Amino acid sequence: MTKKILALFAIIISITLIIKAQGLKLLDARDAEVGAMRTEKYLPMLENKAVGVVANQSSIMDNGTHLIDTLLSYNVNIVKIFTPEHGFRGTAEAGALVASGIDEKTGIPIVSLYGKNKKPTAEQLQGIDIIVFDLQDVGCRFYTYISTMTYVMEAAAENNIPVIVLDRPNPNGFYVDGPVLDPKNKSFVGMHCVPIVYGLTIGEYALMVNGEKWLNDSIQCDLTVIPLGKYNRNAIYKLPVKPSPNLPNWEAVYLYPSLCLFEGTDVSVGRGTKYPFQIYSHPQLNDTVNLLDYAHRYRKNEKKLNLSWIIDTRNKARNDEKFFNNYFIKLAGVSDLQQKIDSGMSEDEIRSSWQTGIDNYLKIREKYLIY
Repeated sequence: MTKKILALFAIIISITLIIKAQGLKLLDARDAEVGAMRTEKYLPMLENKAVGVVANQSSIMDNGTHLIDTLLSYNVNIVKIFTPEHGFRGTAEAGALVASGIDEKTGIPIVSLYGKNKKPTAEQLQGIDIIVFDLQDVGCRFYTYISTMTYVMEAAAENNIPVIVLDRPNPNGFYVDGPVLDPKNKSFVGMHCVPIVYGLTIGEYALMVNGEKWLNDSIQCDLTVIPLGKYNRNAIYKLPVKPSPNLPNWEAVYLYPSLCLFEGTDVSVGRGTKYPFQIYSHPQLNDTVNLLDYAHRYRKNEKKLNLSWIIDTRNKARNDEKFFNNYFIKLAGVSDLQQKIDSGMSEDEIRSSWQTGIDNYLKIREKYLIY
């Protein structure tokens, strides 16, 4: 009898270890039914309307057809396309101004929201009855598609235009971490008082912005979110197309929340190489640090930002007086993270200083969870 009990315990322990080792599931984004595919829920809202669409190369259906082409096949009257950072085809580098123009395939005018203005003007919205928003977010405060969404919602509210957000999976939606932004550091790479990793889909984020009255003058948008089907929040999603030029695969998307802080230093994160946001290097490091293998191990064990890379690199580059630049505070969202790293605080000590802010944010977040 004792042997049977011990054998049973051994089986239970083995199963537990297997489950723990599996960690987060790695799913194809097409395993979830994106909001764009649920046409029956939003096409009736577009009938006999002049439609503006906010889209880029990530705005595709499960079969690879672009949302614009799909809507046109249903005889939707698209009068204007708005496009965010990186452009309609997603080829512009980060920070590069994007020009307006005409879509060669459809002849529809394209208005850049990363050129002369980041918020649609009343003139640009003239003649539009409703806006459809469909961009693939990656779940980080400094990824600018949520800022574009905020400005679109704000401009739409000011001009009495309804907005439909077609939801998509958040490939970093399984955790919440990082310092909550201080309002005095608000910028286009951080507009709201949320942690670096906020754990919401872009549709849920839109509901939070609207519900918390974070738009200018506390106005609210006439907002509809078309939810995902079969979405698993506790999974990493492999996206069918690059959401932006330097996030080519799931490993880069997964490592991006931690590595993007290096963009506020003189450390290279592999832009211009075959491995953007999968490696980093600095003149005072002996070798380029390759994180591809780490990404696979990390997703099985931890759900948090990794500060050890920037702390370790800073410690090895103490004589680099220009290690941090002015952009770091914008990315961090707080002015003291740089000071804490410079002072020699440990990762655990720094992380514990975020906890109160995260706890308060989680109470807000809870109100807008769809899944």
